[in-house]
Amino acid sequence: MEIISYNCPLSGSVIVKRRSNLCQSKHTSFRTDKILCTGFSGYSINNQFFSQNVDHGKGSSSLNAFEGLKNANLKVLIGNYDAYVIGGEEDAGSISSDGNSIPKVLIPGLPDGANGESSAPISSCFWELKPKFNVHYEKVGCENVSSPAVLFLPGFGVGSFHYEKQLKDLGRDYRVWAIDFLGQGMSLPFENPTPSSNEGDTTEGKSRAWGLGDEVEPWASELVYSMDLWRDQVCYFIEQVICEPVYIVGNSLGGFVAVYFAACNPHLVRGVTLLNATPFWGFLPNPIRSPRLAKIFPWSGSFPLPENVRKLLEVVWQKISDPESIAEVLKQVYADHTTNVDIVFSRILETTQHPAAAASFASIMFAPQGQLSFREALSRCKTNDVPICLMYGKEDPWVRPVWALQVKRQLPQAPYYEISPAGHCPHDEVPEVVNYLLRGWIKNLESQGSVALPLLDDTQSNQDSIARELEFVREGSKKSVSVRFYGSKFSLWNKIGTYVKSRFGKLEVKSS
Repeated sequence: MEIISYNCPLSGSVIVKRRSNLCQSKHTSFRTDKILCTGFSGYSINNQFFSQNVDHGKGSSSLNAFEGLKNANLKVLIGNYDAYVIGGEEDAGSISSDGNSIPKVLIPGLPDGANGESSAPISSCFWELKPKFNVHYEKVGCENVSSPAVLFLPGFGVGSFHYEKQLKDLGRDYRVWAIDFLGQGMSLPFENPTPSSNEGDTTEGKSRAWGLGDEVEPWASELVYSMDLWRDQVCYFIEQVICEPVYIVGNSLGGFVAVYFAACNPHLVRGVTLLNATPFWGFLPNPIRSPRLAKIFPWSGSFPLPENVRKLLEVVWQKISDPESIAEVLKQVYADHTTNVDIVFSRILETTQHPAAAASFASIMFAPQGQLSFREALSRCKTNDVPICLMYGKEDPWVRPVWALQVKRQLPQAPYYEISPAGHCPHDEVPEVVNYLLRGWIKNLESQGSVALPLLDDTQSNQDSIARELEFVREGSKKSVSVRFYGSKFSLWNKIGTYVKSRFGKLEVKSS
């Protein structure tokens, strides 16, 4: 395999031609990829990406549209954004317990520079999937040539930045990638897919919005930000950039895409980890699966957007892109309100100011469903013996535990770790726990079972159901999180029994 160093001090372009044929695709025109790389450690919220003048091919934009954002200060903890920070020790959730003493397990914390631990340096890159389709991704650990490859897929509305804590930590042991889906994060278009002939006569506000014109550019004529597009994007990325089968980790929407991709391309997957994966996506029927039904709907996420959709979008986008709305969503999905969401808030807000963001959002919302449902994708993964591990935040208000239990019932052999307190994004709330479990699960698979699953010792069976309290050090103080492991003997009645026992245990403690 050809190794490319991405930690270059200056931005540059590298043309890489691959002979790998891992993806069974008919699109042979995607065999040459263009990679633009910038090495950095950590994130700087100063819109450097938007202000760079990068040549992305003939007729491409130099991103002058973003000049007004160059000096924007999007840091949450200062200025007028103080109200949007989730903070306050009093808001932290309590650790769940079954009423009995739970054994404690001390696990490593995140890399701490104060203790001499260096985190893996992150490199930010762009990969040209095909002309005008530029995918942003981040990469760490390329020096770990003999270690497994791990690919992180983000949820809706976020990007690779949401996995910073995994990249910096796991990148010390593995080769790790995280990508932005097309239409999200920094994988938004660099040009207007539907330029208007009289765009110069419009008001300044409307001229900044891309994708709302009446005519569509040839490169965007079949563009729809859909499940099928993201599945293919992951396939081409693994084939052309990673060049070998990977462990895939997906949160929320990324979890669905991970299962969908694995179901269609099991030969490219070594294992799938689901972090509160959403079990549904899309409202309109898939044109390949249900061609007659799909014809009933006049529009399904393609460009240009219909006039009535554009009018609706003006109202909806103003609401959902408002900083207060973004902050409210974060407050919902994070169970532990002491979690610092500064970077997450800033990067989401930054993305909403991209001129293509509104139209891309409309395309995503009206895109058709994938060719496979979530349940069908899981069944196909089971048939093809794709290893799957479940790690779910118990206090998720969106993908509630009942959805995780349905997956567990369908895949009884899949290890299921229920983390509390943790919400929809356990990898960001309790990264120490998720990273520890990921390392252990990968070691279990790589050793073909000779290394026990996380939280189990050699004397315990994978069929057991156990609880552990994981303790780790964060910012100089200890923090604990309860994790319950459900093995293959898990049943819904066991879950109900545990809940009843927990409630009665708490009542007995109070009465005494």
